[in-house]
Amino acid sequence: MMNLKIFLLLTLIFFASIAKGQQPVDNVSREVVFLHVNVITMDSDKILEDQTVIVRNGKIKQIGNSKSVKYPKNAFIVNSKDKYLIPGLAEMHAHVPPIDDITPMKEVLTLFVANGITTIRGMLGHPKHLELRSKINSSEILGPHFYTTGPSFNGMSVRSAEEGAAMVRKQKEAGYDYLKLHPGLSREKFDAIASTAKEVGIPFVGHVSFGVGVWHAIESRYSSIDHMDGFIEGLVPGINKMVEQQTGLFGMNVADKVDTTRIPELIQQLKQNNIWVVPTQSLAERWFHPDYTAEVFKADPNLVYMKPETIEQWVNSKQNLVNNPTYNPDRVQEFVALRRKLILKCQRNGVGLLLGCDAPQIFNVPGFSTHQELQYLVLSGLTPYEALRAGTVNVAKYLGKSDSGIIREDAVADLVLLNGNPLVDIKQTQNIAGVMLGNKWLGKKHLDDELKKLRKK
Repeated sequence: MMNLKIFLLLTLIFFASIAKGQQPVDNVSREVVFLHVNVITMDSDKILEDQTVIVRNGKIKQIGNSKSVKYPKNAFIVNSKDKYLIPGLAEMHAHVPPIDDITPMKEVLTLFVANGITTIRGMLGHPKHLELRSKINSSEILGPHFYTTGPSFNGMSVRSAEEGAAMVRKQKEAGYDYLKLHPGLSREKFDAIASTAKEVGIPFVGHVSFGVGVWHAIESRYSSIDHMDGFIEGLVPGINKMVEQQTGLFGMNVADKVDTTRIPELIQQLKQNNIWVVPTQSLAERWFHPDYTAEVFKADPNLVYMKPETIEQWVNSKQNLVNNPTYNPDRVQEFVALRRKLILKCQRNGVGLLLGCDAPQIFNVPGFSTHQELQYLVLSGLTPYEALRAGTVNVAKYLGKSDSGIIREDAVADLVLLNGNPLVDIKQTQNIAGVMLGNKWLGKKHLDDELKKLRKK
């Protein structure tokens, strides 16, 4: 499958060029106190003004008005006047190097942490990721909380239904958190994977193969469907008479054929079957949209963290896309607008959205692109508060973590201190003054110093 080959090739090219990342910083052994901070708890869109927040041993121990809360004299003080405290963000469609050497993985982890992303779900698994997860959990490696899929299930890796079932059992036994499905699976192979996954108790996530289709995928109870893969094709009358090559990536070439009257049924089925959705709209907008050109991308200041050969591969991919005879700029704009409409319909009708952008992929730099995804969610019609929920409380609910994704006493102290109010301007999530990762405080200077080490030019 050409789509799968493009994804895997570009991912591997990027990971092959990664350098060393940061070393763990010492734990803060005393209380960390955020003084005079405005708290966005995320249990509502209200702001608690002029608060003192005390963190001890990786937990939020006290929140209260700064005039009344007392704190230890030897506490580590973070002067937070006129700043805003939010829960740490999650990136639910991340990629970590699928290689045998853990050291290069640290660079990607640093890019995420420096951007206030305290939880990631790795979506192209590798056996070494199990060791990485263990070392993060034991604080041997500094990084976001790490959930990992196993190696890809796709048209090339799964040669039969029996082999697919055996792969499920093997990955469950190995200890992966999820199964990652890529394109190219036949209905027979998919059904064997899905039924075995339910039998052994491991959720499956990712792409929807053309031969499976989104309606059967929903009935089969994906844990999350990423990229909204299959949504558009599933709304096209007579799609079963087409071949996949006609539809384009994520249905890009057939968006103008969609029967929009079926959208409510699609949304209802997603909600009824508790399917979570990771839109990765940043990928669709930046890679596919005709207004986002290679020249626009080259002006992105975050390119300093990418190898020149990676940038070249991304630019070539964009140029190859727009030079393809099947590429129609007007139709692609309609495609992007339809995706935005589907995102808003999910939000308005109770379908759970999870923040994720598929970095590193075309024109998406790890960490930074998660903030761009937030902006695209807002452009799709979500309020800034609703967009933030996709990367905080929604993720906590999805993961079953009642003490995460929210700022309250006894919650995990994964926090981001911002210089501006993201509920007024979602771009303020990029205006980071520091990150609290459990019992580690990473101030602005530390984060800047770590990012400087990762610059490629």
